[in-house]
Amino acid sequence: MKNIIIGILLLPFSLMASAGDWIVENDSSEVNFISVKKGDIAEIHHFKSIAGTLTDKGKFNFSIALASVATNIDIRDERMDSLLFEVDKYPKLKLKANIDPKILAGIAVGSVKVATIDAEVSLHGKKQKMAFTVSIAKLSDSHILVASVAPVIVNADSFGLSSGVDKLREVAGLSAISKAVPVSFMLNLKR
Repeated sequence: MKNIIIGILLLPFSLMASAGDWIVENDSSEVNFISVKKGDIAEIHHFKSIAGTLTDKGKFNFSIALASVATNIDIRDERMDSLLFEVDKYPKLKLKANIDPKILAGIAVGSVKVATIDAEVSLHGKKQKMAFTVSIAKLSDSHILVASVAPVIVNADSFGLSSGVDKLREVAGLSAISKAVPVSFMLNLKR
């Protein structure tokens, strides 16, 4: 009983400690990618389910539910889930980064800073180090906007996705699908 009472008394302190964490707002954030087929037909797609947190110590954890891919064609979404991403085995893309807390602390409300963030991306059972150049806008003391300055190129070969791209190409009867995919993002973080 004593431990329960102590736990209840300490609960407000644990909530205050996590109140400083930034949370990625799924509904007002975007992760987009462009696929190119037949050499010059480009289409923009996105993911509907993303999540992430940034602690005051600079630990950023981000994930994308790959089954939430949205291409505006249901059968293509299903094929990407099963043939490309293999969501039954690899349901999420995960990204981890350590961001210098001084970067955010040094941005005044209403100001923007460009920074390069090194991250580890886990996708389809593979891990790769990638650099992301981002624009960070501090909209208020409790709201930041982080957006890609330039698209990041994700190569299918780097994440073991080439055979999945080939399967998609075959089932769709296409002459080619690019294995280099530009990805851009805009993340709203609030605390």
